[in-house]
Parts: sequence; structure tokens; C-alpha cells
Amino acid sequence: MFENLSERLERSFKILKGEGKITEINVAETLKDVRKALLEADVNYKVAKNFTDTVKQKALGQNVLTAVKPSQLMVKIVHDELADLMGGQATELNLEGHPTVILMAGLNGAGKTTMSGKLASLLKNQKHKRPLLAACDTFRPAAMEQLRVLAEQIEVPIHIELGATDPVQVALNAIQEAKAKGFDTVIVDTAGRQSIDEELMLQIQQIKSAINPHETLLVVDAMTGQDAVNTAKIFNEQLEIDGVILTKLDGDTRGGAALSIRTVVDKPIKFVGTGEKMDALDVFHPDRMADRILGMGDIVSLVERAQQQFDEEEAKRIQKKIAKNKFDYNDFYGQIQQVKKMGNIKDLASMIPGLGKQIKDIDIDDNAFKSVESMIDSMTPYEREHPDCLNLSRRIRIAKGSGNSIEEVNRMTKQFEQMRKAMKLMSGNKFANLARSMQRRF
Repeated sequence: MFENLSERLERSFKILKGEGKITEINVAETLKDVRKALLEADVNYKVAKNFTDTVKQKALGQNVLTAVKPSQLMVKIVHDELADLMGGQATELNLEGHPTVILMAGLNGAGKTTMSGKLASLLKNQKHKRPLLAACDTFRPAAMEQLRVLAEQIEVPIHIELGATDPVQVALNAIQEAKAKGFDTVIVDTAGRQSIDEELMLQIQQIKSAINPHETLLVVDAMTGQDAVNTAKIFNEQLEIDGVILTKLDGDTRGGAALSIRTVVDKPIKFVGTGEKMDALDVFHPDRMADRILGMGDIVSLVERAQQQFDEEEAKRIQKKIAKNKFDYNDFYGQIQQVKKMGNIKDLASMIPGLGKQIKDIDIDDNAFKSVESMIDSMTPYEREHPDCLNLSRRIRIAKGSGNSIEEVNRMTKQFEQMRKAMKLMSGNKFANLARSMQRRF
């Protein structure tokens, strides 16, 4: 995401490299290029102009310290203004209701039903809530079935009334069910349309009036750029939304919607969809997004994803096995599954400071682990538990069984041994000290 904008901004800052101080001339030249970069990213024209005017005003008012280069100071100012442009800080959901009622709105095709499921999964797994999904898209029967399948997948209950024609009554019935059965959150999935029309607005206004939701969230497709901003503006005027969920941000290299919505609509982006998996929904942090736009990575989000996927008891068990040099292929296979759950591999790598720019032109296959998994799958239970037993004949059999060459099997086992030795060195006090250091840092 934001790859094109990141590249353009980096080129813009190079204008100031080698300059001894910030002047009105070199700032104007730099910001002219920054404005072009923002417009190419499909940022609203007025937003781009106001942004560069503010940066210019702040840059010219700064004294450049001897230890800070003008280009570094400009990056700092642009970073802070980008964060402010997107809202400054993350905006929490209002979860004070009993139950909390969340109304989902949006155009057809924006991913509203999928996002309803993802939000339910996030609230269940991260906030320890007991959500109930309400299938209130009576206009499109397939949407009810889609939500039912998603609910089953994430193991969240659903209120569904097949054949119902009144979405208002379905929503009210869902809230009553939540109260009766002790669910603390109700996520109301509503009908979308191919375009904004009076019928859509009237129906969703009636639903909102009847259920009085604590949160009204608009789902918009980031790939549509300024159309997403315009959609948000119209919905807000008619419905008074509380926040926005941007979908498909992982596929949008421009990012104009994310940079424009807060200013144009004056509503926060609360969540962003970052992939197809049901756990690919992240809280939107403007400061971290500014880091990523400027190529600084996002190590905090990376650590948070790891914490969400890695079980503490399992980590302790693995640490004991490492200390005894008993880490085996079963453990290795389990660790691979946890890493895969964290999301798109290239997206994860781009969160590491300095690495995003290096891998931007490299095609990283999300199935990169498949060959290793196939090799482990081709091992016997004994071989998985006893890595040192893999002699040549066993490796040849594993290669044939997994569809890999003997060279690939040899490479994998060598890398496994190197990793096991490295993990052994980090065990005990060294490992504990590293963990404590990471906790203090993040």
C-alpha cells in the first residue's frame, strides 16, 4: 500500500539533501514535488494544497540544528502533518452499550458483509466480546447466506430470518435475542446498492432510527479513490456516520482515500482491511500509517500481530524444548502456521524499518512455506520428532514424497539445523533478557 506515494515523497526530499539550511526557495521546490505526489496518489486537491501550505509554514519557522539535516527535518514535519491529516491517533469504538449495537452501511461491492464478519472476529478474539451478527440485508438473499457462512467460519452466532422483508424488524429482533441470550454486541449488516439512491438511504435511516446504534460504520473501497471520499461525504450527510472502514487498502498503492477522508468528511477511519483472511482487519493508527508512507516501517503493528497469534503457554513450551535442544519438525511446522496467520508475508516484511523499499520490486509468494510444509508432511512421526535421524535414504524418500529435489530437502534440513543452533544460543538468560528488552521497548 502507498508504494507510489512513498517513492515520490522520497524523491521529493532528495531536493533538500546537501543543502545547508532550509530556505523559502528549496522548501517551495520540495513541496511542489510533494503536492504532485499527493495528487498522483488521488488525494483531494484542496487537501493536498492545505497540507503543503501548512508544511511550508512550519518548515520556514524552524531553526535547523547542527545535528539535523534539512531533509531530515522536512521528513519529520511531513510525517507529523500526515499523521494529523489522517486523524492524529487511533479512534476507539464505543462499546459501552448493553448490548452495543453497531450498524454497518455501504455500497454494494465495498465488502460490507465480509467486514461485518471480520469485525465480529476482531471483537471476539481481541476484545473478548460475545458478538451476535444480524443478517438484515433482506434485499439480497445471497448476502444472508454469505453472512451465515462467515459466522460459521469465525464461530460467532448469527440472527437470520430467511424470507423476511422488513430489515427494521429483523434488526430489532436481533437486539432482543442478544438481550435474552447475553450477547454484548450486535453487528447489523444492512443492504447495499450499486449506487447511492433514495431507497437505500431511506431504508438505512429507518433502521438507524429504530435501533439507535452506538456506532454507525461506513464501509468504503479504498481502490475507488476519491469516489470513496465522495461516498463517505454523502452517507455522512444523510446518516451521520461515526467512522469509516477502508477495505482493500492492501491492494491500493495510491492511498488517496485514506489521506482525504478525515479532512473532507471530518470522520475518523477506524479500521482498515489488509487482506482476504477473516483476521485481516486492523485498527487504523494514523501515526503508524505515516511511518509506512515515509518508508519507516511499522514495527509496533508487527509486534502486535505477533502477540495476537502466538500463544504464551505454547511459547513457554517451545522455549523449554529449545533449551534442551529438543526443538523438532513438529514445533517448526507449528511455528510456520502461526506466522502464516499473521497475514500477507510481503506486507509483514514491509513493516520492518528499511526493508519495505528493498523488497518493493520482489514478488514474495504467500505460498512460500508450501514446499517446506510438504517436506515435513512427507516425514514419518518418528522423523519429525527426531530431526537427527534424517540420513540420505530418508531424505531421498522425503524428496520423492513431497515433490521436491534432494537438494531442496538438504537445504531445508541445513537451514533447520542452523535455526535450531541459533535458537539454542538465545535460550535461557539471553532469551529472557531479549524478551524483557522487547517488552520495555514496545
